[in-house]
Amino acid sequence: MTTLAWFHCFAGIAGDMALGSLLDAGADVEEVTSLVERVPVKGWKLELQPVLRAGLAATRAIVHADEDGVVRTYAHISGLIDEARLPQRVRDRAQAAFAALARAEGRLHRRPPGQVHFHEVGGIDAIVDVVGVCAAMEVLGVDDVRASPVATGSGMIRTAHGILPNPAPAVVELLRGAPTYGRAVTVELTTPTGAALLAATASSYGPMPAMTVSATGFGAGTRELDDLPNVTQVVLGTAAAAPEDEPGQPVVQLEVNVDDATGEVLAHTVSALLEAGAHDAWITPIVMKKGRPAYTVSVLADPALVEQLSRVLATETGSLGVRGRRLDRWPAARLAAEVEVEGVPIRVKVSAGRVKVEHDDAARAARRTGLPLRQVLARAEAAWHTRQPLDPA
Repeated sequence: MTTLAWFHCFAGIAGDMALGSLLDAGADVEEVTSLVERVPVKGWKLELQPVLRAGLAATRAIVHADEDGVVRTYAHISGLIDEARLPQRVRDRAQAAFAALARAEGRLHRRPPGQVHFHEVGGIDAIVDVVGVCAAMEVLGVDDVRASPVATGSGMIRTAHGILPNPAPAVVELLRGAPTYGRAVTVELTTPTGAALLAATASSYGPMPAMTVSATGFGAGTRELDDLPNVTQVVLGTAAAAPEDEPGQPVVQLEVNVDDATGEVLAHTVSALLEAGAHDAWITPIVMKKGRPAYTVSVLADPALVEQLSRVLATETGSLGVRGRRLDRWPAARLAAEVEVEGVPIRVKVSAGRVKVEHDDAARAARRTGLPLRQVLARAEAAWHTRQPLDPA
């Protein structure tokens, strides 16, 4: 079964609010803290405070940090996360969040992402918030993250770059393609850290998905607001299977035909589309007018990301236009897990009657162990079956 986490961002989202909501929903604080402590950054302590926000009971996650005055670059933080030896899914989600921040800041300041200097988001508390959220998701077994439309504030805010409009430019950039709306509240409801976590982990945006609810939690913001509970809510549960006679998950299929792109360009395009949030991307050989050999590049996308992915598709292929059509899909429930072959961790996806080994992980294990790839694949499947046999149903 797929475990979902749906963030209800009616009062925005920040790193500490997301972390507080997951801990409030039942993530064990000691397990989360022990994972975050693997990051080689010292001088911090996580405190949880039970609070009320507009009468709602919530948890406030406070990171007490001995700030060292270091302005860290994206490359520095990425290295710290790699060095931490975190579980793969924790590492990947944390890396994706900081990569999204680096891309956004790079576009705003016209710098390569690797040279971006993080100010507030490079502090110890922000690192703990981001890695803590990813660790809490892992402790709760979250496979898929979704979110509501995201509320933002208005007016002006003070930042390390001076006085900026609210929402901050980085927030607007990070939420490109996501449904957002403004509230007449002169408070920074959504922060760059919160927006980056959504950009990195949310597979889609919309109302609460079909699910069997198992837990919910509220993460509190710093302030008490007059007319709004200053909290982020998370709802946890298992995905409900959609009957085939009911509408499935709405998606959009985008396509372009190209006859002047090399194989290297096409392969890079597929990678760029997947990195930009596509559900899937593929290439089909075709024959165009006058018998010219060509290719159709196709991408399956969440409707909220159509503009972003259309831009990637057109830019990377050089196409003068993009066509699309709306579809429904019924994704099968699956479990993401990890096994070991000769001490090398390998990710697997498990659905009813099938175990699918992640090829990149298996190839890495083959290189490290010297085993043939086919043996690594067989051993990884056997390791899962030995640990937890599949239900024949």
